[in-house]
Amino acid sequence: MALCVVGSIALDSIFTPFGETADALGGSAVYFSVSGSLLHPVKVVGVVGDDFPMAELDRLAPRGIDWSGVERVEGESFRWKGKYSYDLQNRETLETRLGVFADFKPRISDGLRDAQYVFLGNIDPELQLGVLDQVKEPRLVACDTMNYWIHSKRDALMTLLRRIDVLMVNDSEVRELSGDWNVYRAARWILKQGPRLAVIKQGVYGAVLVDQDQFFYVPGFPLEDVFDPTGAGDAFAGGFMGHLARTGDLSTANVRRAMVYGSAMGSFAVERFSTARFDEIGPAEVTARVRAFSDLVHFDILP
Repeated sequence: MALCVVGSIALDSIFTPFGETADALGGSAVYFSVSGSLLHPVKVVGVVGDDFPMAELDRLAPRGIDWSGVERVEGESFRWKGKYSYDLQNRETLETRLGVFADFKPRISDGLRDAQYVFLGNIDPELQLGVLDQVKEPRLVACDTMNYWIHSKRDALMTLLRRIDVLMVNDSEVRELSGDWNVYRAARWILKQGPRLAVIKQGVYGAVLVDQDQFFYVPGFPLEDVFDPTGAGDAFAGGFMGHLARTGDLSTANVRRAMVYGSAMGSFAVERFSTARFDEIGPAEVTARVRAFSDLVHFDILP
């Protein structure tokens, strides 16, 4: 079953107390695809400028990433520069140059219109709606958004919520969208707007899955080496959607497993700058970390 991601492809320059990198691979579609492709092939829709190092994308293609939906147009590629605090919880955007991404209008090819699993990366909700107008009958649609769209395109975002299955946002975003400081009530509010599931990402503290009947919590994985949190949320989404596409199972139990796969991929993402950690791992390492998550939360109830 085809898994498609529509989102940004960028060149990031990151500064942390533990190092820095310049013009490294970044963007929601990149992090999603390098993560998700460890579980299931991924087809990418995006745009880059004529200055983009295409060899970097070509290098990743054998992993199961189809870049044929990426347009290369004249102009500068999307670039982002940011600086993180010592605890890596707070960041300052130093520079954003949208380049050709400013005029991005996603075009879904005939071969992708039948995609069964679709992830809409953090882009204008009007563009996300345009993608949904082009795909036929996806089995599961998940999307991300951000504070900027919550304030500037709220009407379009509310329309979008009625057409998706899963909203993936962080705790501050769900509070702003709902107007409720309590994350759990805010997630329940999201479900009333249309999605069947809400996934609330809480950084180092893990993530919460909310449906009509229950909450399910996955803790953050304890890591001794953390270098760069950029893209962890999109890597989470790649693991989550990759597992569901691979299994074709949307049962409650399997969606919970998808949460663990997502958390595992997010934990890998932060261990190196950019996507470098994913160059070092394969299915065996993913399985081992998923099992480590199981050990992390397992306990016996005393009689």
